[in-house]
Amino acid sequence: MAEVGVSAEDELGTGEAAPDLLTLHESVADRFATRGDWRRAYQHLRSALDIARAGSLRDPLTSSYNRRYLDQRLPQLAAAVAVALVDLDRFKSVNDTYGHLLGDRVLCRVADLLQEGLPPDAFCARYGGEEFALVLPGVDHRHAVRIADAARARIARHPWSELQSGLQVTISVGLAHGTGSGSRQLHRADNLLYAAKRAGRNKVAFHDRKTSRVVTHSE
Repeated sequence: MAEVGVSAEDELGTGEAAPDLLTLHESVADRFATRGDWRRAYQHLRSALDIARAGSLRDPLTSSYNRRYLDQRLPQLAAAVAVALVDLDRFKSVNDTYGHLLGDRVLCRVADLLQEGLPPDAFCARYGGEEFALVLPGVDHRHAVRIADAARARIARHPWSELQSGLQVTISVGLAHGTGSGSRQLHRADNLLYAAKRAGRNKVAFHDRKTSRVVTHSE
């Protein structure tokens, strides 16, 4: 007789409240183990482990990648890569004025806006707090500047008043492009981010290839 497949949802039972998928697989694995069906128990434990691993690489608030993913991916990329470090301008005042719940909504919206229009293989990761990193493999310096400034402009022009009357959000960006380790690129981008802040915020700071000077760009 052919073996009938049983899904995790079927095993849980239609009359029970559905937990998250990770908990569901763990629960079903426990039931199969209790019955002595170790093969199926193992399959569901493997599924639970895969879900847990995937979840550990995502920021739980914004669903963008997290710092752990960033630290794993950077060493795997080619020697030449652009890294843009993004910081929300005066974000503390957003939390102080409108509350942390709205601040969380702003972070989620910013993460979505940063990920719009990224080229293939590029990704956005939450670096920590109100900072994000855009990693742009395989793009030249000029293209990287265009991507970073497009993200800056997109956030500045976003209708933030739809979330809260009077709300305005901008970002500052430090963009590093060249050869070197991922940690070195992040360090460069961090220094350039401070240059963008000092220049008045809502700007992209990068090294000009012709003059080797730090240049800030905005509308």
